[in-house]
Amino acid sequence: MDYSIYFLTVIFLIGFVGSFVSGMVGIGGSIIKYPMLLYIPAFLGLSAFTAHEVAGISAVQVLFATIGGVWAYRKGGYLNKTLILYMGVSILIGSFIGGFGSKFMTDGGVNLVYGILATIAAIMMFIPKKDIDDIPMDQVTFNKWLAATFAFLVGIGAGIVGAAGAFILVPIMLLVLKIPTRMTIASSLAITFISSIGSTAGKVFTGQVLFIPAVVMIVASLIASPLGANFGKKVNTKVLQIILALLILGTAIKIWVELLG
Repeated sequence: MDYSIYFLTVIFLIGFVGSFVSGMVGIGGSIIKYPMLLYIPAFLGLSAFTAHEVAGISAVQVLFATIGGVWAYRKGGYLNKTLILYMGVSILIGSFIGGFGSKFMTDGGVNLVYGILATIAAIMMFIPKKDIDDIPMDQVTFNKWLAATFAFLVGIGAGIVGAAGAFILVPIMLLVLKIPTRMTIASSLAITFISSIGSTAGKVFTGQVLFIPAVVMIVASLIASPLGANFGKKVNTKVLQIILALLILGTAIKIWVELLG
């Protein structure tokens, strides 16, 4: 692997741009950074990462990116502790299983899981939602066991691709659990932080992490993720949902073109 200044600068910029957007829309960022890491270095004539290497780097980076986002949302009553507890524990178990089990999958298998997750998330983001943003933060209710079951299943898939799963958790929380947008964004960051502990542990234990690119991505995300989260607080929630939906849709299309090409 070539670790020239040029190569590391490209990795840093991928991490910065991806983390700013992910902090803004309340996701760990793998939905954006996975394809960027997979395609941009190769496009620029640099050393290309395999799907397993991208998943490993993404897992470690998301762990740190979500810390910055949660810190930015720690005030204002947006973090629903009950929601975070039920979904967090379930997704932690699922993501460790997925992260550990991914060692036994091919690169094509990892990309296939990513394509399926991104497609489901894109479809869910485009389904019209009832206006749930008028519910007062202290009056939000949800089905705890339904939340836990969805979180466990998302965790397995997300652990495989080195994601924390927020790109599919967010539409589930909005559509199925009826959580207001800003609470969804803040709480999903906390849940995906817990999830990324599981997927990172699974990747590290099975030797799937390249540590130098991962550290560069971590530095970029610690700078950019809080900036994105603070910017996101000032943006209309409908705009945030449209941005996220378009990002997910574009990524899903690209992955399926590669897989079926």
